[in-house]
Amino acid sequence: MPVVESRLGQPAPTADPQSSDGVWCIVVAAGSGRRFGGAKQFEELDGVRVVDRSVAVAASCCEGVVVVLPPEVVGTAADRVAGATSVVAGGVSRTESSRNGLGAVPATAAVVLVHDAARPLASPELFGRVVAAVRAGADAAVPVVPVIDTIRRTDGELVDRDDLRAVQTPQAFAAGALRSAYAAGTEATDDAALVQSQGGRVVLVDGERRNLKLTGPDDLVVLRAFLGDDRGSSDGAAGGGGGDSAA
Repeated sequence: MPVVESRLGQPAPTADPQSSDGVWCIVVAAGSGRRFGGAKQFEELDGVRVVDRSVAVAASCCEGVVVVLPPEVVGTAADRVAGATSVVAGGVSRTESSRNGLGAVPATAAVVLVHDAARPLASPELFGRVVAAVRAGADAAVPVVPVIDTIRRTDGELVDRDDLRAVQTPQAFAAGALRSAYAAGTEATDDAALVQSQGGRVVLVDGERRNLKLTGPDDLVVLRAFLGDDRGSSDGAAGGGGGDSAA
């Protein structure tokens, strides 16, 4: 059996994905935001901080949420995150920050998700898809989306984008597989890569286009546009309902 399997375009397994029992999420928000020009996790989208939006959706789908913040923030007013079960200090690398978060997850957890706070528009349905894939037997479940840009290597050769996928979070893991991967002491920018390096079975599931990662200031414009579309759809639905009633 291959280490990585694709379930893209397939219905999510029906292994009770909506139940939060035994499901914990680590929301990683410990970055300095060098490329952004500041701590992007504390930027506001429609009056709500990016980290608060990410934690809110995780809390709606999970039994508990561990938030990993920059060490200098822990213990200040900035670390008050609604919906967080606990807040811990991050490390000098992404791997160390995730490891610190995993240390605060109780041993009773069966499924552990790792989510970037910089992806504040991930939906509850996406959380459900990755959890269901793990409950159906995968060691790790990774949401991905097709690469839509034309890609060239640095030597000028075109890359077949049909073979490429962009990786997102939340990623879900069988708790034992994730703990074993971190115990090995290796480093990676992607948690699923650690599990795969230890022989774990990784499953790819459909991600979401709107699950954009906040990387630069221009991304705020796109995220705010998505939120505006949400409001417009809600207003339209309400308006349509009123029209039907009047008729």
